[in-house]
Amino acid sequence: MSDRAFIHLHDVAKSYGPMKVVEGLNLEVAKGEFLSLLGPSGSGKTTILMMLAGFEQATSGTIWLDGVRLNDLPPHKRGMGVVFQNYALFPHMSVADNVAFPLEMRGVGKAEREDRVRAALDRVRLGHLADRKPQQLSGGQQQRVALTRALVFEPKVILMDEPLGALDKQLREEMQLEIRALHKRLGLTIVFVTHDQSEALTMSDRIAIFDKGRIAQIGAPADVYDRPENRFVAQFIGETNFVEARLTGHDGQSALLELPGGPVVRASAPAGLASGPALLSIRPERLALDRIPAHANRISATVEDAVYQGDHIRLHLNAGPLMLVARLERSARSFSPGERVEVSFDAADCAVFAA
Repeated sequence: MSDRAFIHLHDVAKSYGPMKVVEGLNLEVAKGEFLSLLGPSGSGKTTILMMLAGFEQATSGTIWLDGVRLNDLPPHKRGMGVVFQNYALFPHMSVADNVAFPLEMRGVGKAEREDRVRAALDRVRLGHLADRKPQQLSGGQQQRVALTRALVFEPKVILMDEPLGALDKQLREEMQLEIRALHKRLGLTIVFVTHDQSEALTMSDRIAIFDKGRIAQIGAPADVYDRPENRFVAQFIGETNFVEARLTGHDGQSALLELPGGPVVRASAPAGLASGPALLSIRPERLALDRIPAHANRISATVEDAVYQGDHIRLHLNAGPLMLVARLERSARSFSPGERVEVSFDAADCAVFAA
C-alpha cells in the first residue's frame, strides 16, 4: 500500500455464481480526493461502491481504509456516509429527524444531536426547512438533505451512487457545482458513481473508467479525455471521429498514418505500436476549418450539413471515403452544404490505437 493511499482495494473481485462482476481490482484513493467511477451499466462501478460501504462482501481481495482492514466490519462501523440515487429519506420523519438519524444510531446525546443537525442544515442553506417532510421539498432540496445526513456524523468517506440521476438538467448542473464546493471546503474524501461523463469531468480530481469489471483507464479528467489509452475510453468519454488507417512508420515523435483515399497524416502514438492496421481518433472540436497552421495535417472535404446546437455548430463533412464530424464555436463563420473546405488538425490532437 502506498503512503498516499487512504482507501486501498487490493486484488478485489466479486462474483455472483459463475458471473464475474469485478475482477482483479487494484485501486487507491488519496485522502481528500474526489474520485469518480465512470462506466456503462453493468461495468461493476456500483458493486464496488457497495463493497466499500459493506452492503456487499468481496468474493476475494482486501479493502483498507486509513490502514484498517474493512472486509469483516459491518457498514455502521466503517465510518462512511452513503448517498443513494433515490435519496432513501424517511417519508414520515421531518428533515431534522432524517439528518439526526445517524447520530441517534451512534448514541449521540439529544442536545449535541440538535446542535449538530442545526449547524449541518445551515451549512447547506436548509435550516429554515428543518420541520418539513421530504415530500414537501424539491428534488434539489431532498438531495441536499440526503447529503447532509451523510455528512452530519463526520464520516471519513462519502460514497455517492448516482445521486443526481433523478434531477432535471439545470438542477443537476447546479448540484454538481454545489457538491464540488462542499468537497473543497470540507476536505471530504468522495467516491462518486456515475454513468454521466459530463458529470465526472466537471466534479472529479480523477476518473476511473470501468469496462466489464476492470479499470480501462484512470487519471485526471483532462488526461482521460485528451489522451485516451484505448478505443473503449475514447468512445465512451466524449465524442470522437474514428478513422481506420494504416501505420506506415515514424517521423521523429509522430507516427505516419495512411488514411483511406491516400492522404498521409502525422499523429501521436504510443511507443512500440507496430506498423499495420491502426485506428485514428480525433475529437470533433480539434478539427479546424480553413485555418491551416504550419505542420498541421490537412484534408479536403465537402460540408454535407451544418447543425446549430446553441453553444456550438456541428458540421458533417465528407472527405471522400471519410466521414467526419467537426464542432465549431458559434462565433465561427457560417458554412453551407456543398461548400468545399480544408480541414486541419495537429498530430498532438489525435490518439492512435492498434486496430
